[in-house]
Amino acid sequence: MRLNHIVRRLLQMPVFTGIAILTLAIGIGANAAIFSVVDGVLLKPLPYPKPDELVVLDHSAVGLNIQHAGSAPFLYFTYRENGGKTFQDVAMWTGDAVTVTGVAEPEEVRAVDVTDGMLPMLGVRPLFGRVFTAQDDSPAGVETVVLSAGYWRSRLGGEPSAVGRRIMLDGTAREIIGVLPDSFRFLDQKPSMFLPLRFDRAKVRLGNFSYTAVARIRPGVTLDHVTAETTRLIPLAMTSFPPFPGMNVQMFTDARITPTPRALKDEVVGDVGPVLWVLMGTIGMVLLIACANVANLLLVRAEGRRQELAVRAALGASRGRIAYELLAESVVLGLVGGVAGLGLAYGAVRALLGLAPGNLPRLDNIAIDPSVLAFTFGISIVAGLLFGIIPVFKYAGPDVASGLRGGGRTSSASRERHRARSILVIVQVALALVLLVGSGLMIRTFVALRQVEPGFRDPEEILTFSLAIPEAQVKDAEPVVRMYQAILDKIATVPGVTSVAVTSVVPMTSSGWHDAIFASDKTYGEGELPPMRLFKFLSPGLLKTMGNTLVAGRDFTWSDVYDKHPVVMVSENVARELWKEPAMAIGKQVRENPTSAWREVIGVVGDERDEGVDKNASSIAFWPVMMSHFSGTEPFVRRNVSFAIRSKRTGASAFTEEVSRAVWAVNPNLPLARVRPLDAIVSASMARTSFTLVMLAIAGVMALVLGVAGIYGVISYSVSQRTREIGIRMALGAQRREVTGLFVRHGLRLVAVGIVSGLAAALALTRLMRSLLFEVNPVDPITYVGVCLSLAAAAVLASYIPALRATSVNPVTALRAD
Repeated sequence: MRLNHIVRRLLQMPVFTGIAILTLAIGIGANAAIFSVVDGVLLKPLPYPKPDELVVLDHSAVGLNIQHAGSAPFLYFTYRENGGKTFQDVAMWTGDAVTVTGVAEPEEVRAVDVTDGMLPMLGVRPLFGRVFTAQDDSPAGVETVVLSAGYWRSRLGGEPSAVGRRIMLDGTAREIIGVLPDSFRFLDQKPSMFLPLRFDRAKVRLGNFSYTAVARIRPGVTLDHVTAETTRLIPLAMTSFPPFPGMNVQMFTDARITPTPRALKDEVVGDVGPVLWVLMGTIGMVLLIACANVANLLLVRAEGRRQELAVRAALGASRGRIAYELLAESVVLGLVGGVAGLGLAYGAVRALLGLAPGNLPRLDNIAIDPSVLAFTFGISIVAGLLFGIIPVFKYAGPDVASGLRGGGRTSSASRERHRARSILVIVQVALALVLLVGSGLMIRTFVALRQVEPGFRDPEEILTFSLAIPEAQVKDAEPVVRMYQAILDKIATVPGVTSVAVTSVVPMTSSGWHDAIFASDKTYGEGELPPMRLFKFLSPGLLKTMGNTLVAGRDFTWSDVYDKHPVVMVSENVARELWKEPAMAIGKQVRENPTSAWREVIGVVGDERDEGVDKNASSIAFWPVMMSHFSGTEPFVRRNVSFAIRSKRTGASAFTEEVSRAVWAVNPNLPLARVRPLDAIVSASMARTSFTLVMLAIAGVMALVLGVAGIYGVISYSVSQRTREIGIRMALGAQRREVTGLFVRHGLRLVAVGIVSGLAAALALTRLMRSLLFEVNPVDPITYVGVCLSLAAAAVLASYIPALRATSVNPVTALRAD
């Protein structure tokens, strides 16, 4: 059959064709959109030469129950100098933020600090200039910087002559030695510039796990080889570098540092893989439901062509010829639906990129590209064959005699004729139930997360921003704190501000500084290292500003800060762990290092979920923003801090501008970075749940709509086929309620079978969602019962409308119907 003949036949039935194409466009478009995400995030290789050779050299500390400790300079030097048989090169990096002055208004920009081998390892060729050498990475070398193409264009006008100029970063002049190309992506970071780490090997000590190490392995080397090699080298590293003062080698031995290497791609993708595969599977179910719907439409249409097909068979058309024509028609429908679906997918992808969900890595790789086009073309053909095969089996070789008799007024629809359509509806209901249960579980998870008490109150009233005072601007510690207090006093005069304070870590934004604390009334074995705690450095008044609960004791005072009183506060879970009761912690002494001075616990702060509302409360030690002899530094002052401001005006742009002017009134060279309300940070911590919820909810709604349409179609067709029977019943005195109930019960029977089948599938499949749920059982009875009742209600509605239409038929007219 020619293509133009198929198209002409489809155009002769615009309603049927339009509904079929729209149904397929929804199913295929949703699958194309989610595949573009899966392909861009999970399937595409990293954009570097031989990306399979790149591995992350991560470590765990089994003795301290730390799964991902990262790497450290002493391990970097050991691996690079002694791992030549396994590694082509080893490099290390860490995220940073620097203050830029002298270019335009002062601003803080994102940067990445790297060792000299990092950029060459990723195969980057600079657009202008060069990348770092070993001399640049040496403490004795000239201070240098490499810029991204975006920053070079936006701040330096895109002039090649910018290479060789100097730029002020954190008060230090650095020479611009290179500009990277637009196409270069550094993992999933978006830095404006790169700086050399400049380690002094002679001053490297054991510890300092604050970095990410990356290696390019030699051809033929596997992750098992990498594990074996790094396991061999760790003891060598322990004996090659001295510990920090107050520490000893035994502490690191007892920590049982263990290599846990993984592919660099796994590092970039993170834990989003299971979410995307679950979504891919659920959206695939939507396509199956759409196919079942179109198959039902084709069955109805083929029923109307039974006489035509029978005549053609009687005239010699082979079964294969008739099957070919039916399949060709359905494949054309599938392809047209695929083209329409691509339009929907394009819009969906653009919307997704506009939202830029924070938990989704590699957003730049998500696009409707040739691989997505090929996937869409493939599923369009498969879908066409899938929904077209059922009419082929039923009507490709019909009985000639029965086909020629079909349509006589004495003929009635056989039970077998309805069975296929009923089975398709059952399949639709079962799949819809699985999707609705999945979205219901995510809704329950989202509600549970929203009800979690994070440890602070009214985050929508708190504005936060980051600020750094580099040593090049203010050298001594106390003037730094004086400047903090002057800024706090100035912000406090802004109309609407009720309180303001300083902290080193805004909740749910960073892993922060983790280290051990030693209690004076506890006994530690030789080399024993206590559990890691999150260290926070803060000013007086932070607890009031954040709305934290002071369980026992008191807050810091400015006298504690300026007089450097040896004081500390701890979180409630630390107090209970060490001293059983919060009140018992007051007056106890702790220190961060076995050789440091003891510091008195003056307060116990209510637990705070610092890593996200879906994580357990962090164990925290709170320190003053300035201290004596802390962590080997005299005096110690925290130069990178965040300000927290409580006000009813938070969220207003005018308020942010007034706060900025208040800061610049004290020091015009201090840029405000990462200005955002705390509730936005809390919402971002639920990004994975929100993204999954929205996607599953969309899939569930589509499935419900398509399922209801399927039920409606089957009942409507049943009504049309039983018009004469309805007329007889009503002529014999049947009431409208009885006739309506007849069809509603038929719809409910189909839904009941679909629900039973769907429940079995949901009980098995939703267990795969366990890692996505929070305080919700995959077999949550409220969700399952609610979904079943919703489907039953939808079935009653979808069955009642055509059933009601049946009762309006005139019995005389019905008795005359064929």
